[in-house]
Amino acid sequence: VQLVESGGGLVHAGGSLKLSCVASGFTFEDYAIGWFRQAPGKERERVTCISPFDDSTFYEDPVKGRFTISSDSSKNTVYLRMNRLRPEDTAVYYCAAAVPPGVCVDTMFGANAMNYWGKGTLVTVSS
Repeated sequence: VQLVESGGGLVHAGGSLKLSCVASGFTFEDYAIGWFRQAPGKERERVTCISPFDDSTFYEDPVKGRFTISSDSSKNTVYLRMNRLRPEDTAVYYCAAAVPPGVCVDTMFGANAMNYWGKGTLVTVSS
């Protein structure tokens, strides 16, 4: 099982980035895919989650209306479109996979629920 993130970089506040998470080694539709982030000196926090099986999603309040998660099962890829970025969005962003796919709800989605992790991609938002 492998998850590989890409798309991070440096962007000015108000700008946009699109992250990608390519999954391999498992049946894509059998898993939920989530994005987490960890800022310097802070704990890892959840950001958003999608179940490719039915496209159900969950978003943390700070990113609602600014971030959009989507999936392309033909490419085994989950995307995170981030608009109106803020300096406080600066972090290493990780994608992670969890069984079962129904984990993308507030009461279940979290780091402890995830089975596999990528190595992360750094997003830096300058003010």
